[in-house]
Order: sequence, then C-alpha cells, then structure tokens
Amino acid sequence: MNSKRYRGFTLIELLVVIAIIGILSSMLLPALAKAKDSGKRISCANNQRQLAVSLGMYTGEHENRLPVRQIPNAWPQALFEGYNDVRILRCPTDGPNVPASHVELAAQGFKADSAPRTYIMNGWNDYFQETIPGWVFSKINGTVMDEGSVVKASDTVVFGEKDNGSKHFYMDFLESSSGNDFEELDHSMHGTGAKGSGGSNYAFVDGSVRWLRSGMSVAPENLWAVTDRWRKVAGTPE
Repeated sequence: MNSKRYRGFTLIELLVVIAIIGILSSMLLPALAKAKDSGKRISCANNQRQLAVSLGMYTGEHENRLPVRQIPNAWPQALFEGYNDVRILRCPTDGPNVPASHVELAAQGFKADSAPRTYIMNGWNDYFQETIPGWVFSKINGTVMDEGSVVKASDTVVFGEKDNGSKHFYMDFLESSSGNDFEELDHSMHGTGAKGSGGSNYAFVDGSVRWLRSGMSVAPENLWAVTDRWRKVAGTPE
C-alpha cells in the first residue's frame, strides 16, 4: 500500500498568514467602526424626525401654536402622544454616561420629562425679546409662540442635541452671557477625533432633519434664531 505524507505549515508560513490577517483587520476595523457610527447617526436622525412629526401633530391640534414654555409638562411630555416611546428621546450615540434629565419629575408622574434625553428644543428667546416690549428672560415661563412666526422654517432649528450632562429642556440665548448655544449644545455628537470635529443632527421647523458639521448651526448664520437681527451674528444681537 502506498502512503501519502502531508507537509504541515512551517513556523514562518504561519507567521506570514497571521501578519496578513492582522493587516486586513487593521484595514477593515475602521471601516466597520465608521459604518456603525453612521448607523447610529441615522437612527438618531430618525428619532428627531419622529419628534418633528409629533410637533407637527401638536401644532395642528393647537391652532398652530408651539408647546407652552413650562417645567414640568415641558415639550417631551406635551408631545408624548405623538411619539409614545421615551426611548425616542435618547440618541444611541449619546454616552457612555446616561444623558441627564429631570429625573425628579418621575415622582410627579411626568414620565417623558424625566426620561434620559439627548435632545433640546429651541427656546425662541430672540423672538420674544424682539416682539414683546420690556420682555426679559425671567418672564419666559408660560410664553407661547405661533409656528407661523418662523419665516425661515426650512433653516430654523427646532430640535438639536444637547451636552450629555445638561438637563436643559430648552436652548436659550438669554439665560447666560454666553448663551446656551455655546454652553449646553453638543455640536459634534457624531464623528470621531478631537472634540470639535464631526457634527450633529438637527430637526428644522419644516420637519426636515439634517446633519451639520460642528459649529455650523450657529455660524456663519445662527440657525436657532427666528429674527434676522439675531441670525446675522452667532449668539448675540447686532
């Protein structure tokens, strides 16, 4: 009977194979990580789109008025019937810490207001300051704005992404000297690299959602502002 002898791999050949596998892995892993980040960004955009739809349903049922500015029963609670799942309020990219919210409101029955929340709503400060004589930020509670007052609906932000540690419901220009647009927003929620790279998702008054590179929601034109005077300069009037 004839017998066959099978030659195994030599140590050098095994090392070469391992090296090739390592090179291929190093080439594929960044692409996979980028694809995973893109998936999270798309999921996050879908969350904001659902909030924009919920806002449209709310204004349709309230004579075109946006939600009353108040805490508790803030916008997450006011719009809850439209999205009906508090998980919508959290972007999958936001972390690893649980995004801050007013957890103390859970005991009062405000489920949506107390849920972990990535998103922040426009506070419309510039509109109230420009249209109500003698208005100051301390008079913000209870204010209501008509959606029709937003002239540039396709270029005015209604929902953005806040800093992970911020509990703010609303993005207010006038709460501090710098303004929430610089103190409370996360301008680079999506993207890798040094802080300030990447960008974030924004929902606009017309219901559209767009990703903007870091800083582009506030400059060269501030897309959070309603009035022309405030839109021209990032965060401060002329």
